[in-house]
Amino acid sequence: MKNSMGQALCVTLFGESHGEAVGAVLDGLAPGIAVDEVFIAHQLTLRRPSGKTGTARRETDAFRIVSGVFGGRTTGTPLCILIPNSDTHSKDYAAARALARPGHADYTAYCKYHGFEDYRGGGHFSGRVTAALVAAGAVVLPALREKGIAVGTHIARCAGVDDRTFGDLPADINALSETAFAVLDADAAQAMRAKIEAAQKEGDSVGGVLETAVAGMPAGVGEPWFDTVEGVLAHALFSVPAVKGVQFGAGFDMADAPGSAFNDSFRVEDGKVVTTTNHNGGVNGGITNGMPIVFRTMVKPTPSIYKPQQTVDFLQNENAELQIAGRHDPAILHRARVVIDSMTALVLYDLLAVRYGTDHFGGGR
Repeated sequence: MKNSMGQALCVTLFGESHGEAVGAVLDGLAPGIAVDEVFIAHQLTLRRPSGKTGTARRETDAFRIVSGVFGGRTTGTPLCILIPNSDTHSKDYAAARALARPGHADYTAYCKYHGFEDYRGGGHFSGRVTAALVAAGAVVLPALREKGIAVGTHIARCAGVDDRTFGDLPADINALSETAFAVLDADAAQAMRAKIEAAQKEGDSVGGVLETAVAGMPAGVGEPWFDTVEGVLAHALFSVPAVKGVQFGAGFDMADAPGSAFNDSFRVEDGKVVTTTNHNGGVNGGITNGMPIVFRTMVKPTPSIYKPQQTVDFLQNENAELQIAGRHDPAILHRARVVIDSMTALVLYDLLAVRYGTDHFGGGR
């Protein structure tokens, strides 16, 4: 029943979709980090649904920081963020309590928690809990920025529509930070929205691929074996609901390429070691090489769809048919991208604190 991650910075998530609140505890933050509640609120707006591409559930995400901050800065003791749940329709789930929704954790949660789990809206397995993750990430993102490290994610592909790849990385990351539908090409964004809305009209859903870039990470961070940069990030990324694949650098895209094409040649430019390409995604031997960390995550289509589906009643142990009710997203990857940014930021903070010490950040540096 472990719901925590991290070494120097330990992050614990708690709460359920239809419970009183969701939240996070960050233990190990350096004292003296400026906490910008306006920025936290902004990040939460990027996760919230809007228009025809999102669920009708509308939470205000009126978060409260109840410990670990004094005078606008971290104290160094555990920081706890609470986000109340208010727009819940629990009755939507009572009638189908024993029907395993395909693609959801209803059956596996029952097997693990023996029926004592809060099943409403997916309970602790719900994407609702990612609101706490986003708030936690918004605490450390500015601290990373103070070190010259920027994180940005865009929708690389949705329902077969491709966005352009990253170009001017600082400019692209800055532009993405201000948009709720994180696409770099306006025409691609319009086509993606049309695909999502078409799926909604059919009672179906779509998925896609997110691409994340981290600029400014110093070389030499990470470990050569079990705590490689890719390993720690992948562990965290696969914890995000609906993520079913992670690729670093060119990854599977160049699985058939020879070494002469995949290798990144080294050069010295302006006194700094760089690579001419970045097929390895900024990591060699599990350790950052100073180039941008680049990876992709596959986000599956929203499992809650409005089409009849075959399932089982796991209490009666018999076959059944399911027609879901409630409020659901026809796509979640545009909301998930700020979750990926947040998870990435928390992992990077932890990696840097392990490498340079907790006081690398905040007022003790």
